[in-house]
Amino acid sequence: MRTLRLLTIASLLWGFGLISPPALWALEKYGRPLPEMEGAHNQSEEHWLQGYLLTGAFMHNPTFAARPDNSGLVGLRHMIHLETNIYKEYLQFYTDQNVFSDRKAGWISLSEWDSVYAFTGAIQNWNWRLQYERDAPVDRRGIVQAYADTLVTYRPADARSLSWWRSAFPEQNLTVYAGGGWLFHNQTYFARPDNTGRALFRYVAHADLDLYRNRVVLFVDGNVFTDRSASNVLQPSELDLVLGLALRYQDMEIALIHEKDMSMDRTGLVQRYTALQLRYEFEWTKSSSPARIAQGGHHAIR
Repeated sequence: MRTLRLLTIASLLWGFGLISPPALWALEKYGRPLPEMEGAHNQSEEHWLQGYLLTGAFMHNPTFAARPDNSGLVGLRHMIHLETNIYKEYLQFYTDQNVFSDRKAGWISLSEWDSVYAFTGAIQNWNWRLQYERDAPVDRRGIVQAYADTLVTYRPADARSLSWWRSAFPEQNLTVYAGGGWLFHNQTYFARPDNTGRALFRYVAHADLDLYRNRVVLFVDGNVFTDRSASNVLQPSELDLVLGLALRYQDMEIALIHEKDMSMDRTGLVQRYTALQLRYEFEWTKSSSPARIAQGGHHAIR
């Protein structure tokens, strides 16, 4: 009976990600989160640097472009995420550095570099972020997409805080968050996959369904932009939907991810791919001893 209930919840979550209204699912186009890992950590000792390394192969990629001008097709992705506490959970700084290769140019040569720099923090169940992102080609001249934005999300209590959930699903958990953002500086970041319009607002949401002790996790997130040049600046112009399944062991994670980016207010280019990604998380405390990364609410708005 427990297995049946769990499969039902997983099916509903997966289906909701596919059919939910476009204003619900959203995150950054590239700096999207992966499910947080759970590890033993000495809470009395503060870290000074933590993050993760990620590499991925786009096994099936008919349309996901390898440069901001929509040329090429991504073959490989490599990423480093670094963050540090400035003042407890209230203020942190992080950076994401993403590079992509073009499978049409031999898979290995880099074609795009996306840089993200941000301040973020958490106050109880609320998270905030102030971010700058710049996406640029590295092997030729071309379009550079850049913006600065602010984002606020709300994360309710995890499902395991409910007594009926703990009784029915003692080894599982469900976490969600949702919110919205404003691209207050944007000269070149487009509002659709076909590089039309300029993004103005962002609607975000994310869900992690822990299927077994944080070792098997189903996750859903996406990204919805609006177009500042449209007659209705609140109307969604693009939906980026990501569905994934992650398997974990200690500090390692392997995830199968499918993404589909599409226009919402007109017909146009649809970018999609299926990728296999490997992630390794790390942390250095102030005594310089490596430890596994601990869960933290500030991860929730990546």
